[in-house]
Amino acid sequence: MVVNLVMPLPHTVIIGAGPAGLTAAYELTRRNAPAEVVEADDVVGGISRTVERDGWRFDIGGHRFFTKVARVEEFWHEVLPDGDFLLRPRMSRIHYRGKLFDYPLRAGNALGNLGVVEAVRCVGSYVWARLRPPEDQSHFEGWVSARFGTRLYRMFFKTYTEKVWGFPATELQADWAAQRIRNLSLAGAVRNALLPRRARADITSLIEEFQYPKLGPGMMWERCAELVTKAGGTVTMGTSVARVHRADGRAVAVTVTGPDGERRIEADHVISSMPLPELVRAVDPPAPPPVLAAADALRHRDFLTVALVVPADAGFPDNWIYVHTPGVRVGRIQNFGSWSPFLVRDGFTCLGLEYFVDEGDDLWESADDDLIARGTAELEALGLVRPGAVSAGYVVRMPKAYPVYDSGYEQAVEIMRDWLAEALPNVHPVGRNGMHRYNNQDHSMLTAMLTVENILDDAGHDVWEVNVEEEYHEQADASSSSASADGRHGTGRAAPVLPRRP
Repeated sequence: MVVNLVMPLPHTVIIGAGPAGLTAAYELTRRNAPAEVVEADDVVGGISRTVERDGWRFDIGGHRFFTKVARVEEFWHEVLPDGDFLLRPRMSRIHYRGKLFDYPLRAGNALGNLGVVEAVRCVGSYVWARLRPPEDQSHFEGWVSARFGTRLYRMFFKTYTEKVWGFPATELQADWAAQRIRNLSLAGAVRNALLPRRARADITSLIEEFQYPKLGPGMMWERCAELVTKAGGTVTMGTSVARVHRADGRAVAVTVTGPDGERRIEADHVISSMPLPELVRAVDPPAPPPVLAAADALRHRDFLTVALVVPADAGFPDNWIYVHTPGVRVGRIQNFGSWSPFLVRDGFTCLGLEYFVDEGDDLWESADDDLIARGTAELEALGLVRPGAVSAGYVVRMPKAYPVYDSGYEQAVEIMRDWLAEALPNVHPVGRNGMHRYNNQDHSMLTAMLTVENILDDAGHDVWEVNVEEEYHEQADASSSSASADGRHGTGRAAPVLPRRP
């Protein structure tokens, strides 16, 4: 007699209900594998959430949906019907000393704003950088100066970058720049300023249009959480991870803390999108001292949005404006009405002033009314709205929004990654914070998809190679829409070729 034994599917605990965590839960439950998501916040989506206040909707950070990964594209349209997506034009500009510079570069606009003399100086600086490139290109300043010249670097990169990270650009690693503005130089920018739009598709920063859920990116993840629950998974909000228990060379359970106190969840696998240092510090028994020291070496940058209501005619057509002008602390300004008319009200729009901060600093600790007053004053000082145009304001704080890519971060990540692989091979970091990597939303989703295949199929994907291998890079297929340079997402059909684990 032949007996067919059907092995039960593994039970997976997923830490975090952002894009990576919910993608993992969706992929597991669609294959009838038990999945339990725990999320410390009371809102799903992580930084890809949509915040609603008094009927206004705010996209935290701005999320353009475009990608070159076919399965990510299919996922988006499987979760939301096509009718819930808008096709939006991309428009971004740089505010520098009272002038608005088109981005990407348009020769006439740049020449008119800079003037002939300054433009010649910038070209001379670029030629000098090509003849005598900076010796040290391991950091952001050297890498960008070599490709644009020192003069343009100081105008259009240094101020904004140092606002974002809060430290000198010489401490920011070049690999962040290489992903952020991959395959773009001054010569390339001028060339693309003169080429037809469709010829720009191989440059990551030059996307011309993108998809966008009409009620903001949170619409995607709210619906995804509903589908996970409907398929038999669980999504528990307001519940943080206290400990990840290990025994016999594996993680065996996760203890979480929620409104009803502590509870222990047995686990065959753990998928974690919580910040990598916090995951390591939660392991019990604890990691060795060198691994804990590596966790302590990593930092995050926090983020707050001051959303100001103004008349529609006081807005601007851009999705956002980068503020390179010194003397103000705002780093970027979104016009939510340019993302979707469903985010705002008739006759009005909402401008989201983005401040890059550290939790506990003067801006983070400021009262909301003081932040609204500051945002209003800076908006008027920049000449973007007339005095008295602001009729209401809101503040949204987002802790641990961006992993910091400073000197030594790669070594610290490698130490933690190696230890987790050896001590807890069934714990799987995914996503931007989970891996402390510059992953866009589509990259984060792909790490989750491949991790699920590793768990259920023993597929052997090396998830850490997502967004590293040349085959995955957005410019690999110029026939598709380019993927993100502004840290966002999109449309396209080229599937990545991914390596397997050795």
